Amino acid sequence: MSGNTKLVRVQGVDFQIHDVGDKQPALVFLHYWGGTGRTWDLVIREVSSRHRCVAPDLRGWGGSAKTTDGYDLRTQADDVVALIASLGLSQYILVGQSMGGKIAQIIGARRPQGLKGLVLVAPAPPTPIAAPGEQRDAMLESYQSVAGVDFALSILTSRQLAPELRQQVIDDTLGGSPVAKAAWTQAGMTLDISDIVGKIDVPTTVIVGDADKVETEALLRRELASRISATEFIVLPGVGHLSPLEAPGELAAAITRALSGIH
Repeated sequence: MSGNTKLVRVQGVDFQIHDVGDKQPALVFLHYWGGTGRTWDLVIREVSSRHRCVAPDLRGWGGSAKTTDGYDLRTQADDVVALIASLGLSQYILVGQSMGGKIAQIIGARRPQGLKGLVLVAPAPPTPIAAPGEQRDAMLESYQSVAGVDFALSILTSRQLAPELRQQVIDDTLGGSPVAKAAWTQAGMTLDISDIVGKIDVPTTVIVGDADKVETEALLRRELASRISATEFIVLPGVGHLSPLEAPGELAAAITRALSGIH
């Protein structure tokens, strides 16, 4: 999707944006820790005829600036809100995966004008992820080498990725800013936003694979359905944590189904 990328400067930072389609409401895709905007390319291919699709490389990832700070999730939420304003998106739906799903929850709790709904794909929960410091350190270490990313993929995926997608994950992960990588394991994972997510007042759908070893359906039902009223769930059979790459067609169909309930 390289022909649809551009740089947008907000908050004094240059962001690379993948931008395709023109129909409202727009879909704003927020990637996982280790991903980039192109993580969503195969999904966007399926839905861009019906929606404008915007997928930024979040701060520190892909072609966006690798700043020395600003990686706390609330600042990243500010980044996304500023990008939405800069692009003139008057009606939009946030589609956030994993870390991007937690950022989407922060934005949704602010009730910004123009937000029509949330689609949370295997989102990090609003409560701190129960991982001891040693485990979080090991996660960070796995993002420093090809062998480490291969090991991470054995946990993140249920279905084997095509060679070109596996290489994309390796390149995107290793190319991330060291500060961005560390910020998630040191602070983002443990940030507690459970006190604000109840303020979300737009239709919310959670999409999760039943083979996800990172964010399970049971965990997400407990932590999200209990806090966000009328949360809907769509479960993808045989899919792990990286559904945009493992099962893009199935995920696109699930997103389309979720969008049918947003008016």
